Amino acid sequence: ATVRHDARALFNSVATEATRQVGQFNPQDLANTAWAYATVCHDAPALFDCVATEATRQVGQFNPQGLANTAWAYATVRHDARALLDSVATEATRQVGQFNPQDLANTAWAYATVRHDAPALFDCVATEATRQVGQFKPQELANTAWAYATVRHDAPALFDCVATEATRQVGQFVHCSTAWRRRRLGRSGSSTRRTLRTP
Repeated sequence: ATVRHDARALFNSVATEATRQVGQFNPQDLANTAWAYATVCHDAPALFDCVATEATRQVGQFNPQGLANTAWAYATVRHDARALLDSVATEATRQVGQFNPQDLANTAWAYATVRHDAPALFDCVATEATRQVGQFKPQELANTAWAYATVRHDAPALFDCVATEATRQVGQFVHCSTAWRRRRLGRSGSSTRRTLRTP
């Protein structure tokens, strides 16, 4: 999944076997599998169903990155897994003090993307993100602001801090946007415009 190689037959075979063996997966296996299939946008609904069931059962053993990546994966493929997202939200709220900026931004983005109601999670993420805002990258600042605006979750302290930090990093926002557009267009010299990207 990291190199984005087109290997659909392989992904289909792995999905079939993983579905059969999912009960033997540990939390990292579950999170990595969901992340991989979401990253390449490979359609594997039966696998996502099985991973959701097993991940819900083991959610208390997930680490922050595993929680964030799992939520991100299910939001990315728009796979309906409400029980899993409820469980991840509860566990993420418990562990939020251990989340890094990327975990926080990805989690907020995921729940906002699928419009999954998780007010306690958004409250905790807002508090922790406010504390760590100076370590956020431009994309993480943008995705976090987008998430809270999308779900209309009241977090004035977070928005104030994000605005201050975004102002401080504004030169990096322009650089990231320009680099992204050049990669997309395959040429330089295009006008800059901030584009919101997913995690």
